[in-house]
Amino acid sequence: MSEYNPGTTPAPTLPVSIETLQSVLAHMLPADADDGDLYLEHSSSESLALEEGRVKHVSASTHQGMGARVIKGEAAGHAFTDRLDTSALLEAGKSARAIAQSGQNRTPIAIHDVSAPALYQAINPAESVSFSERKTLLEELDALARSIDPRVKQVFANVSSSFSDIHIIRMDGAAIHDARPLVRLNVSVVVEHNGKRETGSAGGGGRFSLSRLIDGDEAKRLVQEAVRLALLGLDAHDAPAGTMPVVLGPGWPGILLHEAIGHGLEGDFNRKGTSVFADKMGKRVAAKGITVVDDGTIAERRGSLSIDDEGTTTHRTTLIEDGILTGYLMDKQNARLMGMTPTGNGRRESYAHPVLPRMTNTFMLAGNDKPADIIASLDRGIYAVNFGGGQVDITSGKFVFTTSEAYYVENGKIQHPVKGATLIGSGHEVLQKVSMIGNDLQLDPGVGTCGKGGQSVPVGVGLPTIRIDELTVGGTEA
Repeated sequence: MSEYNPGTTPAPTLPVSIETLQSVLAHMLPADADDGDLYLEHSSSESLALEEGRVKHVSASTHQGMGARVIKGEAAGHAFTDRLDTSALLEAGKSARAIAQSGQNRTPIAIHDVSAPALYQAINPAESVSFSERKTLLEELDALARSIDPRVKQVFANVSSSFSDIHIIRMDGAAIHDARPLVRLNVSVVVEHNGKRETGSAGGGGRFSLSRLIDGDEAKRLVQEAVRLALLGLDAHDAPAGTMPVVLGPGWPGILLHEAIGHGLEGDFNRKGTSVFADKMGKRVAAKGITVVDDGTIAERRGSLSIDDEGTTTHRTTLIEDGILTGYLMDKQNARLMGMTPTGNGRRESYAHPVLPRMTNTFMLAGNDKPADIIASLDRGIYAVNFGGGQVDITSGKFVFTTSEAYYVENGKIQHPVKGATLIGSGHEVLQKVSMIGNDLQLDPGVGTCGKGGQSVPVGVGLPTIRIDELTVGGTEA
């Protein structure tokens, strides 16, 4: 975990005058509105990418704007502008109101600062490391990868950072600020031996400065991991196919939990009755011992937020406790319509996007089993340590995931790595078939990005080692 000591966010100067914001709210919010807000954002991002031993791609971008939102019942009016002059802001507010089709004006609103807990430092991560230092880092990682093994033929590396300065003006005039740093480093290598080529990748990041990636050993570790995975592929056998027990390793395999189960616990799908978990509150949906939480309060994690994009402080929300469904992920609108409490999960990609209930850091809590005992319990099965791509039907939970690191296990012992293994199943059914839960919970290294409704947001996942008694494995073994 990080050494950062959370405090409270400062209350910096608003990018628009108080008088202008009050005027926009007055024109935007009708007296019968259930909710509404202004979302002002200024964001910058930078990225450097290395290929063939040289930094070939450099990008930098800045954007700013305001999103205006009016909510009445199930209707939500959202409009945005990338200009912060008074006329553009007023037009956006009036457009949001027209979309929501609401009536008479409400009384003038007094805007006032509201402090929020800070889970990360309000720093632009790019300012801690110069362009030349980032370039040197990538070149050193390229040299390191090639020095580890002569079979390394290509190296790709990317270092990126972003910084978003957010002001949310709530319907009651509460002005809430958040400054969000985000960094990520990815390394991918290609190895070749006797005409056979394999690829390995590794990455990491979080809400901290770029200097942490350069000053510590994390960048070197990622290179070593990428080379290890690529070389592992050279020795991999074709994966077996059929129905068999599967053990998922800790950490990144939690992406299966995120995709196949987490989305089905988001408020909008359950309010509309399209999730397999709709109307199952208080009922058993998983095996005993399984507890799943969504926690946006972990300092400096990629999926964490001091406040969500509606100004609600994030929470640690227990979704499934000892196999019983106990919670959904809620934004303000869905919480109000369902008679529940917002959980700090209202998220949007930017000011130009509407709010949706989304995950933050979603993971299963640890159990009591030793990971070695879980693997030893397999007579014949697959031990999946890392995942690559996959496809998921969000509302049904049916999934197909491709493993990027997996092993064939027989008589309780790992026999050899396998390639081409895909895991096929349904999230809510898989939860019922978990029979062992490891004591080794890990969170992912900080690389997760979640897509929903055409929007992408950073997230975190996690998992202890678990045994699934029966799962369909698609393989390529003859």
